[in-house]
Amino acid sequence: MSGYRIDELARAAGTTVRNVRAYQDRGLLPPPRLEGRVGFYDDSHLARLRLIGKLLARGYSSVIIKDLLAAWETGRDVGDVLGLEKVLTDPWSDELPGLVTLDELIATFGPGRNDDQVADDLDRAIRLGFVEPDGDHFRVPSPRLLHVGAELVAAGIPLDAVFDIAQQIRDDCDVIAGRFVDLVHEHVFRRLEDGPVPTGEELGEVAEVVRRMRPLVKMVVDPFIARAMETRVQAALGEQLETIRDHMAGVPAGSEE
Repeated sequence: MSGYRIDELARAAGTTVRNVRAYQDRGLLPPPRLEGRVGFYDDSHLARLRLIGKLLARGYSSVIIKDLLAAWETGRDVGDVLGLEKVLTDPWSDELPGLVTLDELIATFGPGRNDDQVADDLDRAIRLGFVEPDGDHFRVPSPRLLHVGAELVAAGIPLDAVFDIAQQIRDDCDVIAGRFVDLVHEHVFRRLEDGPVPTGEELGEVAEVVRRMRPLVKMVVDPFIARAMETRVQAALGEQLETIRDHMAGVPAGSEE
């Protein structure tokens, strides 16, 4: 392949051909390489498009983005540009996606459910991001999440309840992620907006902050969720556990020591 045609580039970047052309007109995206009358884009265009999309989503204006890109392209170290682009666009998980068939999904999650129920379940699983249609298979972005859902269903929890809790946890995690990102945006990225054109050193510092957030987020969330689970489990199941211990010790139910 010579590269991406404009429609292929837009699809790969999750945007539209109209947006690609608009970014080019505003000077945010370099022009394609021409072969005859056909323009071809490469991976650098794709990385730039993804970066533009993420910066726009965080509230940066196209004017600020253009100033940053122009500064990078006129004398800034290319490594600074690539470093920030990589940090902002790389996935935050090293988990490899998987593939499953519809029959495998039904065998795991929907035995005994009729066709309408299976269709509703599949639609909800797609909306929650558990699976994505991929030809005659389904792509699984996170096999770990699918495994957790399968374990819960195998434990006797209804699939609808699993979907409900997945939606709630996803929303909670979105709030947590938003708080971390807002913290960095307010105290780190804001300096790039309010101050002069950032230097390569400043861009490197920002990239390093974002990179360090990856383990820090897990380090914060894991102990908090562990403590919360300890408290919740003890409060909700303490009495039941006491009853089970008494039963195992041969103490009649309702008796007092």
